[in-house]
Amino acid sequence: MRITHATRYLSITAGESESFYTVADDESTKFGFERPEMYQSNLVGTVDPYDRHLFLCYKSHESWPSRVEDSDSDPLPKLLSSGLKARKNDISVKTRLTICEGVDELALSDGDVLVFPDMIVYRGLKDSDVDGFIEDVLVNGKPWASGVQEALTGTYVFICAHNNRDRRCGVCGPVLMEKFKEDIESKGLQNQVVVTACSHIGGHKYAGNVIIFSADAEGKISGNWYGYVTPNDVSELIDQQIEKGEIIERIWRGRMGAPVEETGKVEEPKLANGTNLNSNEKQPLESGTEGKESVGSCCQGANGFSCCRDENFEKPAKKGSGRLSCWIGKWEQREILTAVTVVGAVSTVAVAYGLYRKSRCSKISLACASRNDLLYT
Repeated sequence: MRITHATRYLSITAGESESFYTVADDESTKFGFERPEMYQSNLVGTVDPYDRHLFLCYKSHESWPSRVEDSDSDPLPKLLSSGLKARKNDISVKTRLTICEGVDELALSDGDVLVFPDMIVYRGLKDSDVDGFIEDVLVNGKPWASGVQEALTGTYVFICAHNNRDRRCGVCGPVLMEKFKEDIESKGLQNQVVVTACSHIGGHKYAGNVIIFSADAEGKISGNWYGYVTPNDVSELIDQQIEKGEIIERIWRGRMGAPVEETGKVEEPKLANGTNLNSNEKQPLESGTEGKESVGSCCQGANGFSCCRDENFEKPAKKGSGRLSCWIGKWEQREILTAVTVVGAVSTVAVAYGLYRKSRCSKISLACASRNDLLYT
């Protein structure tokens, strides 16, 4: 069954099929899984390169203000975000910060910091601890001297549900969380997969936005980003990405620590009718409750700490044009050098010929003078 504007997931009693309510209101049509902008942008390459991801557990996604990392009413996220920006030149590993909800099953509560790909959680970060945490863990790469460190196991799924930041994530995120939890339970993976809500990670128009930290086929922890995720994709994400460590190309945005070109060819996204998206089509701008953004306008700012992607970056020059210009430049340079060489050679011949004529005339004059002397002697 095709999933429509789902804002609430409905579990049917045993023996019956699963279904979704369709909420036929303007908000769901504009911001839900069937909104017009779905599948209208290429996803690959929409994740800025980075190598470490911090998740600070803090309150509920329903209470987060739009700019939770810059809110005076939420000092802990603001202090950690500001500290990262202040020490950015001292932190050698490019790091992102995102806020997430606590998880009761793991006793994750406010102030706990999850670190990926290290698979570590530091317990109980307080306002007064922020500077020491950054110094020990992020700058010096050592365990936090004042905190409790524990190892993480299993898979972690973070779903953007930051409603006060963007309505699309607010509509799609909770539905995906519920679907993930139900499918995980039906597959008996409750003790292996953790699902929780997170704050804005960049790219509201790609909602539902999901990040999955799990082991790949080689056992290495990787953070894979997915966009345009609907409840129809959840079972496949669990079976393929979580259990097998294989990406799902049609909804894959990129991953932590791996440039896109290293991941091979990725399937072109498809529209709802199954046709391929025209990669030359003009992409729509962000829409919804947010305004125009730039790097540094949200979360942690630029230079490796922002969770936002600058949609207005300058397009690179066409491939090959630089080589042509370089070749033409070199060709022109060779022509100029050749001309200079020819002119120099001609000048040298002219000077030599002039010297030769002067020398010859001098010899003739001397000969004539000697002859005259003989004649008059």
